[in-house]
Amino acid sequence: MNTTADTAPKISAYVIAYNDEPNMRACLESLAWADEIIVVDSFSTDATSTIAREFTDKVFQHKFEAFGKLRNDAVAHATHDWVFSLDSDERATPEIRDEIRALLRRGPDADAYFVPRRNFFLGRWIKHCGWYPDYRQPQFFNKQRLRYRDGDLVHESFDCAGRVGHLREHVIQIPFRDIRQFLGKMDRYSDLMARRMVEKGRRFHVHQLLTHPVFTFLKMYVLRRGFLDGLQGFILSGLYAYYTFIKYVRLWEQQRVKQDSEPS
Repeated sequence: MNTTADTAPKISAYVIAYNDEPNMRACLESLAWADEIIVVDSFSTDATSTIAREFTDKVFQHKFEAFGKLRNDAVAHATHDWVFSLDSDERATPEIRDEIRALLRRGPDADAYFVPRRNFFLGRWIKHCGWYPDYRQPQFFNKQRLRYRDGDLVHESFDCAGRVGHLREHVIQIPFRDIRQFLGKMDRYSDLMARRMVEKGRRFHVHQLLTHPVFTFLKMYVLRRGFLDGLQGFILSGLYAYYTFIKYVRLWEQQRVKQDSEPS
């Protein structure tokens, strides 16, 4: 059923954050058009929550247990059915704002929508390496129809009781300001991914320390044409190969700890 501009559903926007003071202001400024802004912070030790309170009084502290659960916690605070999800290293563009508004005015044809992301890395828009269009979970959805999977530590999946579509316009992501931040993020994510693999019963094999990083590099730099992104494409492919190596080292480490803790 079509809606008029006056009766179009209102939008809740949520952001999950942790120690991301440099990104918070630009992220929240890009959401000024939303009817409600919600920030879920995991007890940051920098000014993340202080900056968030400049934009909304709906700032909540939730302990991090898994990204899936954290997102569900954020959605639970939303007072409107239609929810727009933005991470602290992302920016909503005027184009995605206008597309969402037009969609709600005419009446949505789906219950959840993937949104393409343009990624900026070391001074360059990355158009290859598998980074564009770069979709994560649906970023615009009806909260009555979509739920994230609570137990997913990282790279969380979702269940949608309805149709999933795609929006045309993009959001901007600046995932890593510099190499130092990349290494910091990958330290955390490699640990989470290793824990997830252990939970799923994945086993470590020595060859994974060589074959998986090499495949990651070739996939990004050759198969996904990262070489067209210049030096940044080469660096990015190499960094993800390094991340893959560390991920499997940590899988080996965690399996050793688990085996040592089991009674003989």
